[in-house]
Amino acid sequence: MPQVDFYILPSADPSARLDFACKLTEKAWRMGHRIYLHCSDDAQREELDARLWRFKGESFVPHGPAEAEPEGRVVLGLGDNCGDHQDLLVNLDLKVPPFAGAFARVAEVVVEDPAIRQAARESFRFYREQGYPLQDHRLQRL
Repeated sequence: MPQVDFYILPSADPSARLDFACKLTEKAWRMGHRIYLHCSDDAQREELDARLWRFKGESFVPHGPAEAEPEGRVVLGLGDNCGDHQDLLVNLDLKVPPFAGAFARVAEVVVEDPAIRQAARESFRFYREQGYPLQDHRLQRL
C-alpha cells in the first residue's frame, strides 16, 4: 500500500503544478528513484516535457514518454497502464489512476485553483477510504 503525499502549493496557477513536479522529480531522480509522471492529456505531457528540459539551467533530468522508454527511470505517461513502474507516481491528472496502488509512493500536487482543489478532495477521500497512509505538505513558497 503506497504512502500518499499531497503537496499543497501557495498558488492558484495550474502551471505551478508542473514546475513543482519538475523539482520533485529531480530530487527523487537524484536519490535513485524511478518516477512515473502521470499526465492528464497529450498537451499537459508536452508542456511537462518542455519544462523538464528547461526548469533548471544547471541540471538535466533524462526522461521520455512511457511508451517509448518503458524501462526509463523518469517517464511521462498517459492512460491506464504504467508498465512495470512501482516506485514513485507523480499524479498530475485530476483523478486517481487505476494503477496508483502498485506504487510505493504517490505524490498529488495541488494548487488553489477551485477545480484542482475539488479534484484533490475527491482523491483524498478515495485514498482514505482505501486505507492508504496520507500526509499533506503545505508549502509556504515555491
